[in-house]
Parts: sequence; structure tokens; C-alpha cells
Amino acid sequence: MNLAYLNTPDFSFFSDATKQIDHMIEQLQSDNFRDNEHGDIEQYIQNEGFEILRCLFQGYLDLKAANEKSLSDAHTDEGIHLTHTKHGTKRKLTTLFGDVIVKRKSYSQRLQKSVFPLDGQLNLPSDQYSDGIRHRVAIEARKSSYDEAVESINRTTGGYIQKRQSLKLALDVAQDFDDFYLQNRYSSAEQSDNLLVLTFDGKGVVMRPEGLRECTQKAALKSKKLNSRLSAGEKKDRKRMAQVAAVYTALPHIRTPESIMKIESEGGNVQHLNVAKRNKRVWASIENSAESVIEAGFLEALQRDPTQQRQWIVLVDGHPHQIRLINRVMKKHNVKATIVMDFIHVLEYVWKAAWCFYEKGDDKVEAWVEKRALKILHGHSNQVAKGMRISATKQGLTKRDNINKCADYLLKNKLRLQYGEALKKGYPIASGVIEGACRHLINDRLDITGARWSLKGAEAILKLRSLKSSGDFNDYWVFHKKQSRQRIYG
Repeated sequence: MNLAYLNTPDFSFFSDATKQIDHMIEQLQSDNFRDNEHGDIEQYIQNEGFEILRCLFQGYLDLKAANEKSLSDAHTDEGIHLTHTKHGTKRKLTTLFGDVIVKRKSYSQRLQKSVFPLDGQLNLPSDQYSDGIRHRVAIEARKSSYDEAVESINRTTGGYIQKRQSLKLALDVAQDFDDFYLQNRYSSAEQSDNLLVLTFDGKGVVMRPEGLRECTQKAALKSKKLNSRLSAGEKKDRKRMAQVAAVYTALPHIRTPESIMKIESEGGNVQHLNVAKRNKRVWASIENSAESVIEAGFLEALQRDPTQQRQWIVLVDGHPHQIRLINRVMKKHNVKATIVMDFIHVLEYVWKAAWCFYEKGDDKVEAWVEKRALKILHGHSNQVAKGMRISATKQGLTKRDNINKCADYLLKNKLRLQYGEALKKGYPIASGVIEGACRHLINDRLDITGARWSLKGAEAILKLRSLKSSGDFNDYWVFHKKQSRQRIYG
């Protein structure tokens, strides 16, 4: 049967699609559908419409198979000549429209793996799931649980996938994340002289026992567990810390300490709006070490500003280990940046100290906090620390642990609490960007009720959510498909 005959109207590669359309039109015109509600008709067209699309896809694949020319000189990647040709070998492909069959020629030799040139032309995956299914899995799995992702795909497409396979596809799609940002981020420096801001934080994720770090596994084994409820410290020993990073460009926003505390006299109706963050990239990793994520943040910044002509700001929450890692990375890459402590964390210490001086519910506490917060914002944190201790001693306070902690915190970090200078230069002093990233990347997906994560599974979801939050998913998908072709077909 020649190709010309196959393409006649009576026997076309797309005849099944034509028959399906004719059948649907016939049904819609029949008495069976005369009194149906519009929702029933809508559902019918959607379900049967997938079959039209599936037939069109199948027809295209059959056309490609019919047009495939035999190779007279086929070889493996190692250069071994393949002498045996087999026609019409088949494989199933699950698509957004349903299952289709790919027919193609195979070339083989004894003790050698068969080669399928048409697979390479079509860039078919190594498993049965099409690019469309993989793309939908990546989108749905990053938004909600795998159960809901599978339900959504099976309900709204003509394809079908199970939970275990969807998890494998998410892992597969996310695997090129690091290479994408190393190879494909910037071809030249970012054209800007505005502030370059880096900020970091950590967030715990509940893991399966095998996904915990070694020290946490040992602590979990030592803890005495109760049968009927979680024992003290058991929840803590089920978590692994994910490191979160963000890098963005910001316009200087000059303001006064009084404007921060909202006590400036209202002389007009003009409100100062926060400057929007530009070119923001956020990401998180639970598999890589905190130092490697922090280093990746500085490498991202160096891609944007390789000659360090701009003012670099590093916003931190004051965790000593994190600050040590930041200083180590800065020294390694010979980077100069101004480290600024998040003012909200500082304010929490001040509030805890305030309750040592006042009873719960005393409305005088707000004025006390406001006065000390203003001094800190003017750059006088050492005076606040000294004054707290003197006042506690004069009042003979015995419960003053939080006062001492606050004073120690202010004195130890006084070089990073120069808010007076920071506000004059328009630097950011609050880490809302990284706090929001922790909530969006981790809490909204990885902290859903009942979730217990494997290391690889959590890392894949973090990467997919990071790509979405940074606005890079579409570019990443193009890069991933190229990398996938290289891996499978060389």
C-alpha cells in the first residue's frame, strides 16, 4: 500500500479524527441531546473532544512513520554498525489527549542496544509520558499535593497518570535547575546602578526519617517517644532545615527613624509607597548545605555586578552561624557588602525585654518600646543596651533574662545595627522579601497537613516553586528540553 493511496480522502491518516467530528455533530443534532442542559453538553464536548485531538496526534505520528526513510548506514553512539532493520516497532506515549502509539524503524545488531532515529527527531522521553504531561505535572505538583495534582490532570485532560509516576516526573523536570542558573542566567552585567540586595534565612521541613541529617537522626533515636502523642522535642527532631535565598535590585528609599515608627507629624496627605523590587530571584534548597546556597546567592550577585560597582546590601536576621557563613563566602570571593540586621527581629528582642519591666496588659509598654526603638534606629543600640541593664538593676528586677539577652544581642551586633546611616542612604532594613519567600516556597506547599518528605522529593518541589516565583519557569522549560535531548539522544 503506497503513501499516495494512504492519503486519499477515504483512507487518510486523519480519517479517525474526521469520523469522530462527524459522530459528535451527529450526536449533538440527535433527539438524545435536544433537552440536555448546557453543562451536560459542555462535558460531552470536552470528553469527546479529547478523542478528536488524540486522533489528530495519532494521525500525525502515523504520517511521520510512513514518511520515515530507511537508513543504509546506521551506527550506535560508539560507532558500531547496525545491520538489522525492523519496521513498525511500537511504543506507547501518554499525552494530554490520551494514549497514542508511535511506530518507527529500529536498527540493531547482536548484543547491541537498538537505535530508533524517529524517537530522536520527535525528542521522545525515555518513559511513556509526553512533554505536555510532564509540563502539567510540574505546574500542578508545585501548587498542591501530588494527590490533588494527579486528580486535576486526570480530570481536565485526556491523559492518565498515577501518583508515583507524577513524583518521578517532578524529579525529572527539576534536575536541570542548577545548570540553568549557572549556564543560562546572564550573558552580561545587569545595567543598573541601584542597590543590589542579598538576603538569606532558614526554614524547617518535616522529613521522613531517612531524609534527616545525621545529627538529627541521632537526636530522634535518643528521644523518648510516647505512644499516644508526640513527646517533648520529637517534632523538632523530625525536621531538616532548608536554606532560602533571595537576590534583587532596589531603588534607594531614604527615610527617617520617625517615619519607620509612624510618629512623624502629619503635615500633608502624601503617602510614601514602598519601592517595588526588581529582577527578583528567590530559591531554596534542603539538599545542599547552607553555605553552598549562600555562595550561590553571591555568585548570582556577581553575575549581575561582576566588577562590584554597585552598593551591595546583605540582610540577615542575626543568626550567628548564618553570619559566619556569609563572612566566609564574602572573604572567599573577595566581596565587599554592608550587612544589615533585620529591624523586625531586633524589635522582637526589645519587646521581650519590655515585659520584664511591665505587667501584661500595661499600655505604657508601647511608649517604652517606641522610645528605645527610635534610639536604635538612630544608631544608638549600645546606649539602649546599657540603659536597660541600669534600669533593671535600679528596680531590683530578679526575672531579667530577656533584658540580658536583648542587651547582649544589641551589643554583639552593634556594627550591623547602624540604622541611622542605613536610612540616610536608602538601604532596606527589614527582611520582608525573604520572610515572604519562606512562606511561599516552603510553608504554602511543603508544610501542608500530613506532609512527610523525602530529600529528593522536597528538593524537586522547592526548585519548581523557585522557578515560578522568580519568573523563570518558561525559559527553564526550553533549557530542560534541550538538556533532556542531549541526555537521551546524545
